[in-house]
Amino acid sequence: VQLQASGGGLVQAGGSLSLSCAASGLTFSRYGMGWFRQAPGKEREFVAAISWNPGSTYYTDSVKGRFTISRDNAKNTVYLQMNSLKPGDTAVYYCAASRNQYYSSTYAADFGFWGQGTQVTVSS
Repeated sequence: VQLQASGGGLVQAGGSLSLSCAASGLTFSRYGMGWFRQAPGKEREFVAAISWNPGSTYYTDSVKGRFTISRDNAKNTVYLQMNSLKPGDTAVYYCAASRNQYYSSTYAADFGFWGQGTQVTVSS
């Protein structure tokens, strides 16, 4: 299984970025997908998740109303649209696939496959 994240970069506060994560080596539509982030000196934290049967999305409180997670099963890709970015959103963002098929979660321990991470830097 490979997860390739892209789309990170440097943006001013209030700006937007769109992250993508292309998956291969798994039947993508059967897996819950998530985005996590890790800021310097902090633990990795949950950002957003989307269920394997799209229709259910989950967000950490700090990004609700600003971030949107979506997936395109035809393209084996999950997205994270980030609007109204804040300096506190600065982190390496990781996409992840659930450890088991037909399972969705917001807990990092339930994700068995991880991408390499993409840096998001928000300047004030």
